[in-house]
Amino acid sequence: MSDSSNVAVSKDITGNHPEDEWRDDALAELSAAPHAHPGRLSLRQNLVLIRNFLAFIVVICAAVVLFFAKDVVLPFVLGILIALTLRPLTRGVERYGVPPIVSAVLLILAVAVTLAGGIYLLSGPVSEWIDQAPRMRLELEHRLRDITASLETVRQASEQVEDIAASTEDTDVIKVAIDQPGIVTSTALDMVSLATTSLVALVLALFLLASNDIFYVKIVESFANLSEKTRALRIMYSIERRISRYLLSITLINAGVGLVVAASMWVIGMPQPALWGAIAFLFNFLPFIGAMTGIALCGAVSLVTFPSLTYAMLAPLAYMLATAIEGQCVTPVFLGRRLNLNAVAVFSAVVLWAWMWGIAGALMAVPLLVCLKSMCDHIPALAVVGNFLSASRGGGGMPSDTPSASEDHAATEAN
Repeated sequence: MSDSSNVAVSKDITGNHPEDEWRDDALAELSAAPHAHPGRLSLRQNLVLIRNFLAFIVVICAAVVLFFAKDVVLPFVLGILIALTLRPLTRGVERYGVPPIVSAVLLILAVAVTLAGGIYLLSGPVSEWIDQAPRMRLELEHRLRDITASLETVRQASEQVEDIAASTEDTDVIKVAIDQPGIVTSTALDMVSLATTSLVALVLALFLLASNDIFYVKIVESFANLSEKTRALRIMYSIERRISRYLLSITLINAGVGLVVAASMWVIGMPQPALWGAIAFLFNFLPFIGAMTGIALCGAVSLVTFPSLTYAMLAPLAYMLATAIEGQCVTPVFLGRRLNLNAVAVFSAVVLWAWMWGIAGALMAVPLLVCLKSMCDHIPALAVVGNFLSASRGGGGMPSDTPSASEDHAATEAN
């Protein structure tokens, strides 16, 4: 019998092949499964569940990598943030015929000179503080002897408990004590690490700024259709605008806070008022934590400096008043609508990144949160996350601003 006759025999009177009937029955069973078995998940629901589980695993793995690869990842993240901050400036001067390589070199040199000059000017007062630290500690303990007396009682009791526990241990057990590096050695190592991180970040930012929009084009070219290209370009330009506006605005605001604190300390009579202005400027980059640390440090030095307890409270009160006005009035006016992040999300991000990367992570927590918020505003699948991060009710939706002509032109060229 020929093949055509075999096919004809294998078909039923309706003209359908048995394999087609089996596939139709399987599809019908899958579609009817949720209705026949209410407690059983459908195929689509299982796929969604698997996808969410894989996304959760990816997030956990990324967090582990970021935690253990801090020394490698941190300079690159810092360099990208510097490039995003300065990119609108290079694009603005490019309209006047200045090549990106020239503007990039000038901006990075300006940043490097500013950092080096600030460190040089502050090195003298900081060294003086380090030399006077033992004397200041003794004077502070003398002024707070009523409080330290109760703490000393608790410390002695804990030492007695440790001695009793040590006496009951086996005498054959050998105790190993690891010598920790001194404060001078730790400070030197931290300075070397900070200098290396800053150098790598500045060089990376220089390359990113000098390359113009080539990496934007590369990212856009990796997507298939025009809609995905346009969305990717909107996300990148949105992140660039928000990061640049936030960092430039917060730098100017913190500079104002530093000037106010320095002038207040000079009027009160605190030693080295310029150093207090620099401390207020730098510490204010840390949301919540920076202001509290600065107030506590100012109060401790003020107690040692002034004999009167009432007059010693003026310096920390002036510091607290300056930071309170900045946090409650100035920053919400200039950054409230642009930032659009709730305080719980900001505080949680600061604590999380401070745990992972220390002080550097706490400094970069809000910019990284701004990047995440920009992505959530443009990706419908992340709209729920954006809604939780938003300060306004129902603020996790798509932004109302439309892409500029340059963005659409770049997406068209990439296509």
